[in-house]
Amino acid sequence: MITEKQEAVLMFIEEFQMEFGKSPTLREMRERFQVKSDNSILKHLKALKEKGYLEKDDTPRGIKLLNSVKEKLQTASNMIRIPLLGTIPAGGPVISDEHVIDYFEVGSDMLKKPQGSFALTVSGLSMIDAGILEGDFVIANRDIEAKDGDIVVALVDGSNTVKRYRKNGNHVWLEAANPDYNDIQPGEYLEIQGVVTSVIRMY
Repeated sequence: MITEKQEAVLMFIEEFQMEFGKSPTLREMRERFQVKSDNSILKHLKALKEKGYLEKDDTPRGIKLLNSVKEKLQTASNMIRIPLLGTIPAGGPVISDEHVIDYFEVGSDMLKKPQGSFALTVSGLSMIDAGILEGDFVIANRDIEAKDGDIVVALVDGSNTVKRYRKNGNHVWLEAANPDYNDIQPGEYLEIQGVVTSVIRMY
């Protein structure tokens, strides 16, 4: 166990390392905790070292990168920023300020192909039997070719929708995953704009 003051010193070191990529000096720690002597800071550092919370040498910034910082940096390196699109115009997802309303940071393991991925907010209940609810965010990729049975983002007769892609010979239609909703038989226009690869739900 560590004392409250030792925990405060450890938290400051972690925050400093995350922000600046290096460890604070004794002077910077003195200023942070408003103490005049190095001794009180050195006492806490010695205790933290003895308890295995940090490693340090005798150089001014000799505190080694904390394990908690290493873990956060590793997690951050696996995060990928993808655009959240409001609407998707004809011609496919346009990654521009006109259509991007926000950005998502997601783990790379959630993306089959980071390049070409985008997110869209689901509206309606037509896909509840596929586990996609209103307000969910779907992640889709515009570079994956849709196959029969894939859930897709599509532009059909001027409106964006999320449905299951169905194809039988030359017959293509969009299937709802809710018996209260009809399947969509495209009229004049159908464009598959992305294949859904993940669903994100906020609680």
